[in-house]
This record gives sequence, structure tokens and C-alpha cells, in this order.
Amino acid sequence: MENTDKLMAKKQQLVPGIWGIRSSFHSLIILLIVVLLLACVYDLRRYSIQDQLLGAHKNSNVVAALSGCNLLSGQWVYDNKSYPLYKEKECMFMSDQIACEKFGRNDMNYHFWRWQPHQCDLPRFNATALLERLRNKRLMYVGDSLNRNQWVSMVCLLGSVIPAPYKSKYQNGSLYTFKAIEYNATVEFYWAPLMVESNSDDPVNHRMPDRIVRVQAIEKHARYWTDADILVFNSYLWWRRDQMKVLWGSFDSSDGIYKEMKTLRAYEMALKTWADWLEVHVNRTKTKLFFVGLSPTHEKAESWGGEKGQNCYNETEPVPREGYLEMESDLEPEMMQVVEKVLHEMPTRGLSVQFINITRLSMYRKEGHPSIYRKHWEPLTDEQISNPSSYADCIHWCLPGVPDVWNELLYAYIFDKDELNSVNKAL
Repeated sequence: MENTDKLMAKKQQLVPGIWGIRSSFHSLIILLIVVLLLACVYDLRRYSIQDQLLGAHKNSNVVAALSGCNLLSGQWVYDNKSYPLYKEKECMFMSDQIACEKFGRNDMNYHFWRWQPHQCDLPRFNATALLERLRNKRLMYVGDSLNRNQWVSMVCLLGSVIPAPYKSKYQNGSLYTFKAIEYNATVEFYWAPLMVESNSDDPVNHRMPDRIVRVQAIEKHARYWTDADILVFNSYLWWRRDQMKVLWGSFDSSDGIYKEMKTLRAYEMALKTWADWLEVHVNRTKTKLFFVGLSPTHEKAESWGGEKGQNCYNETEPVPREGYLEMESDLEPEMMQVVEKVLHEMPTRGLSVQFINITRLSMYRKEGHPSIYRKHWEPLTDEQISNPSSYADCIHWCLPGVPDVWNELLYAYIFDKDELNSVNKAL
């Protein structure tokens, strides 16, 4: 009897132990399943955002279409007969920052790539037709150096059909103006890298160790845009950081309130300020509004199968595989989602802002950047010279090159389908 009681006691001790082990094991399995499900949801969300904003969503209002054709779904085709649309050396107002041939680049293949949509052709850029459309009007680009990159492209495109005595370029502070004198048309660029007021607003001396924005202040910039007939906005590059210092108050006042906040939140607040200004000040019967998508960088070669630690330096061909889609930062698709949200709300304000989605098509062009072939504003160090990839510019774009296609897309938006047909028949 005593032995039986001992045996029963041992069994009672073993049962909780076994149950505890089984319970822990089951908990571990459940935890792993939850983690996997969360990872799947994150990936699905991430890629659904990317698909929606990079041109895969045919029904999205951010997808360009002519006669049902998605201009953003296509591939780069080598075409050395009809491209480039102008020559670097013949563009009077080329910028040394993006004049790659002038600064020693010998492989010229980046000139000859044409964007070919799958189901149609991108309308051929007609500089004379666009100048006629711009007669007595203002086309203005607003943003950072990438929008200036696109502005220089447009200046070169239009300037290619204008004799030297009938065109001019001048600068007044943050405002750069190209004038087609015979047409009384101006193509302008306004330096506002964060759209709203910031301590980086000087067009020359804007590299600050501590970037500060006034997310509710835009009038200092926007008063220059008021009467423009076509406005092309862009603001991404200068927001690429986790935190941003935000100022409530004036830069000239000592009682301003400074606060560090998540960049995405500050970015959303800045875009809301921009949208508020447009709602009050834009002439809806006169002004066409555009927002250009994120221009991808190529600073991580491993993202396209290259060597880890390398970048666009020494690249001479586009990414060959169709469907390539690789953001170099998790922040970028989230920023694009913020833009899409703000633009989606514009019709409720009585405004229409067309999103020109250049991200996916530009992502293939890893060879299109200046790399080391540009003017260097400061002497290179011995360390840099020994490691060229360390000072390669993999952000901006050589011209002629990728931004010309951005302007071809803009051209297609400015003219409606019937007008494009008339222009093409006249060619």
C-alpha cells in the first residue's frame, strides 16, 4: 500500500512537469506562427504599397494612361537612331553637376536608351509644339536638385529648337528662369528642397549639419508660384532621415519652439501645408498641377545583384531584368504612401494634382548617374582618389538621360489625346 502511494505521488509530480514541457513547446510553436504571420503581413503591405505606387496598379489614379495604355509599364530599349533628343555640348545652359561627357565620361550608351511602354508608344517630344502651348505662359518646377535636374533637361529640350539670340537664362535668389523670347514663355525652377520653409533654403549654401523645417510656413516660397500656369513639384531627397527637427516660430526669433519628430510625420504635415496653400491660392481654371515621384538612388549595388559595398560607379548598362523593384530604404515606400494619401484627398479640395510616377522606370537605370564624372566643388582627398566609388554621385542623373523621359511623360500629360494626335500628324 505504501509503495502504491509513492508511485501515485511520482505520477502526480510527472504530469505537471510533462504538461509544462508540452505547454512551453506549444507556446513556442504559436509564437513562431505569429511571428511568421506578422512578417508575411509586413511583406504584403510593403509590396502592395510599392506595387500601388510604382505603377503596377492599373486602376490607381497615380498611373499614367493614354487611351487605356499604361505609359509606366514598359522597358528600356536601346535606340541610337532617335536618341538622344539633344546633345550635351549644344545645350547652352547645361549644368556642370550633370554634364558627364564634359567631365570625362567616355561610355555614351546612357544617351541612347528609350522608354518603351508595352502596349503603346510614348508620345514623341515635340519642342516646338510645347513652346507654342507655353506661349505667354509660365512652366515652373519647384523642389530640390533632382527637380532642378529635370528643369535643366526641359531647358535643353526646348532650347534645342531656339536660336541663341532668342533664349536667355538668369537667376534671382532661389528662382532660376529660362526665357524663350519669341514665345514670351518662361520655364522656371524654384529652389525649395523641403517645400516648406527650412534652414536649407539658400540655393548655394544649404548643407546644414542640423536640418530644421517650419512645417506650417510656406508663403516665403509660394508667393513666387502664384501666377504659374503649370507647376511641377517634387520633395523627397532632403527628407531621407529618421528624425527631423521642426520649428514653431521664426528663425529670427529667440522664442521659437523646436521639437524632434519622426520624419514621416513632419513630411505629412509639410505636405498638408502645401495642399492648404494650393486650395486657397491656385486658379483652378488656369493652373495645371503635377507632383513627380521619388527618383531612386543606386548607392547599394547588392540591391541589383552587384558587389556588396559598391554603388553606381563603373556601371555602364541598365538593370537587365524586367520587373526589378528594390527600394534602398524602408522609408521611401512609406513616404510615397504619404504623398498618395495627400494627393488622393485633393479632389475634396476642388483640386486635381497629377502624379507622374517616375520611380519604377528610373530604378532600372543604375548606369545613368554622374558617378565621378561631374564638377567637384571641393578638391578631392588622396583617400577619395584611391577609392572612386566613395565620391560617386549615384543620386542625380547625367544629361541627356533619364530626366528627359520624365519630361516626355510630362509632355504627354500637358497635351490631351486629341491634341497629341494633331501634333503627330503635323510632324
